[in-house]
Amino acid sequence: MTGPFLLLHDADNVLVARMNAPEGLEITLDSGPVRLARPIPMAHKIARHAIAAGETILKYGMPIGIATEDIAPGAHVHIHNIRSAYTATHALQDADGISAGVSR
Repeated sequence: MTGPFLLLHDADNVLVARMNAPEGLEITLDSGPVRLARPIPMAHKIARHAIAAGETILKYGMPIGIATEDIAPGAHVHIHNIRSAYTATHALQDADGISAGVSR
């Protein structure tokens, strides 16, 4: 655990906020101390170390996204700098409540 941030799995390259973390808060990462450049809401992620554009984002030891730009240690990791890597596990329904492509 690093202050208000939690490491969920040893392989993760992100830490998860256990509480709201204010802008300017200094935290210590493996690479040394960093100050948060913006407030980080509870349950959001920050980079555990530098993450290169194209690198897989790991949470719970599992891929959750791909970095769309370089992400500095301690930077907010969210929809503005990653794209999803989730695999769809269910079919979305049409507005009429019938699953697309499924016959009755």
